[in-house]
Amino acid sequence: MPQVIEWRNPGPDDIVWTYPEDNITWGAQLIVRENESAVFFRDGKALDTFGPGRHTLTTLNLPILTSILSRIVGFRETPFKASVIFVSMRQFPGKWGARAQTTDLAPLMVNGTYFVRVANPQVFVNEVVGARGLYTTSDVNNFLRSFLNERLIDSLSHYDLITVFTKLDETSFESKSIVADSFKRIGLDLVDMRFEGIDTTPEYRERLFWLRQGNVPSEVLRMQTVKETAAELAKSTGGAAIGTGMVIIPPLFTPTAGAPAAPIVLVTCSSCKAQVPAGSKFCPNCGAPMVAPAAAAPMPVKICSKCGQQASTVATFCPNCGQRL
Repeated sequence: MPQVIEWRNPGPDDIVWTYPEDNITWGAQLIVRENESAVFFRDGKALDTFGPGRHTLTTLNLPILTSILSRIVGFRETPFKASVIFVSMRQFPGKWGARAQTTDLAPLMVNGTYFVRVANPQVFVNEVVGARGLYTTSDVNNFLRSFLNERLIDSLSHYDLITVFTKLDETSFESKSIVADSFKRIGLDLVDMRFEGIDTTPEYRERLFWLRQGNVPSEVLRMQTVKETAAELAKSTGGAAIGTGMVIIPPLFTPTAGAPAAPIVLVTCSSCKAQVPAGSKFCPNCGAPMVAPAAAAPMPVKICSKCGQQASTVATFCPNCGQRL
């Protein structure tokens, strides 16, 4: 009874399977079904490849393997040593997800799906299965996900935050081209790759909001400073004036050095309680529409005779220049 080598009952998600016996006899029957390829593998190299059909193994249809075996005394003896790796040629879906960083050091969290199929089984076995010892579908899937993520991280690191979010079609197309070229080098065909989610941290999400309003990056950084200063002021005063929904802080946007400027007024977002510059239509932290706060009685203040800075009525010295009030 001749030896029969075949992949029996492959699962719908199986990409590779290795025949468990590496002692192969001459005259064995190799059965390769539709949408499959069988690759003979020996000494770390993918050798002869067979497509669909029933094949009787002889020195004629195993020319590469025969050439290698001919250097061994008695190579026509049976059995001989070789692995038979079956590869599915169907299309497979997969999930990917990566954490990248833009040129302006903004963190990115992206995820999506990809569809791939083996285009060159011999190259695929050489570069992925045999070279890395990935003989199971699970191992191959983990490798492909990691391989794709690395290329995406490198691709997205060439863009700034506003470009990634406002020109996603362009950046995703470029990323897909880079991944497709990399996959081709390991014997794969990237059928499709889709971005299904993209996000950044709350801090950079707020900066993105202001950048999309047309503010220059330097102004956005000053806005962030305003928010942080307001938070520190509220903390140092034990939350005074927070109940009114208004916080008065020293001027941080000074057009001309030494020239007095109106204080920046921050209001509290009714949705997430973040401090937001007055006049904003939407909260830069959570995106909720801003609701105008109820009118509050004006707070009594002192005016510094030296610099014009407003100060609390209980203050003894000016918080801006140190002048005694």
